[in-house]
Amino acid sequence: MAKEYVLEKYLDALLKGDRTACRAVIEETLQRGTPANQVYMKIIWPIMAEIDKLYRENIIDSAQEAFATRINRTIVDQLQNKLPRKQTKSKKIVVCSNRNDNAELGAQMISDLFESDGWETRHLGGSVNNDDILAFAHSYRPDILLIYGTDAQGAPDVRRLIDTVREVNAFPEMRIMLSGGIFDRAEGLWEEIGADMYAPTAGEAVKIASAEGDDIPVPQRTFKQRKKSQEVEEQQIQEVEAVS
Repeated sequence: MAKEYVLEKYLDALLKGDRTACRAVIEETLQRGTPANQVYMKIIWPIMAEIDKLYRENIIDSAQEAFATRINRTIVDQLQNKLPRKQTKSKKIVVCSNRNDNAELGAQMISDLFESDGWETRHLGGSVNNDDILAFAHSYRPDILLIYGTDAQGAPDVRRLIDTVREVNAFPEMRIMLSGGIFDRAEGLWEEIGADMYAPTAGEAVKIASAEGDDIPVPQRTFKQRKKSQEVEEQQIQEVEAVS
């Protein structure tokens, strides 16, 4: 984790909408020798999560949430070309997200870090529907489909997408990873909804996706859990959202 005073300084500048101060914090961090991928994971990502938390708890308003996210996106765009580049791997990932700005930023950061790790990436963002995702997966044939930032209202749609993938069985080697949104707040929901993997952060997503052999995570869901009705899952989601 970055030093607390750096995070506090950056968060304070974000909430004031001070782009110059935000850029100065990041530039100082880079000049001290912190590589761009660590800035992603140790500063931008945790601050992005904190902004989302503050907004959901009504501690900051929609204007603060909006300009904080846009400043973060500007910083990420500037950092992207500074990311280290590992040797190209024979692995492909498609990243989709919820439609909101914070989720699209998270998906962009995930895509950037996978590309930095040597993966071939395609970032579809939040504007595509299930049919579009399935059609693209059919032509692109990714190793992983990652869906980021799903909210409570979008969880049933994610379940339908996963169910369709399983029923069609046109992508037997493709694994589905979930991250962010409701899956960060409802423990075990990613397993019950039928995904293969879950990652709490962008860095963990790359680590888990790159695991091999016995290190590959295996969902602990049982057949009984997988057959849980959509209505029960939606009730669980509503309960989590009510207290978060």
